[in-house]
Amino acid sequence: MNFRIIGLSPEPFRHLFGLSDADLVRHNARRYVADNATGYPDRVEVRDAEPGESVLLVNYEHQPALTPYRASHAVFIREGAEQTYDRIGEIPPALSARLIGLRAFDADHMIVDADIADGSALEPLIRRLLAKPEVAYLHAHFAKRGCYAARIERA
Repeated sequence: MNFRIIGLSPEPFRHLFGLSDADLVRHNARRYVADNATGYPDRVEVRDAEPGESVLLVNYEHQPALTPYRASHAVFIREGAEQTYDRIGEIPPALSARLIGLRAFDADHMIVDADIADGSALEPLIRRLLAKPEVAYLHAHFAKRGCYAARIERA
């Protein structure tokens, strides 16, 4: 069984691109300039921002279903990101280089399983969780800070 990893659409964030820092604060967002190659993972392109690139830290509701698991958290969006990551059978470096928590949700958006793996060992865990018939999709989270990273589904 193959899998598909999908980043966020840039659409909900475009109105923030180019705003002043003061205006961003009014939208509960903050601008950072990446100062290293691995500290600012963009959730649209599912890649680390390169040093010098501008990223926005925003609150994103990654689990909007009306269940006890409804959730939002801070995520980085590279300012100006336009191309949503959407690949089959590929794990992007932003995931493969980190400890990742996977949460398996059923069709009612309830967690039915979860596990953690080093990014280099992520593919077998993805396949194991998606092989369960009750699993509808997975959410990947960066384990250290708990931030939403990407959606994973059957391809």
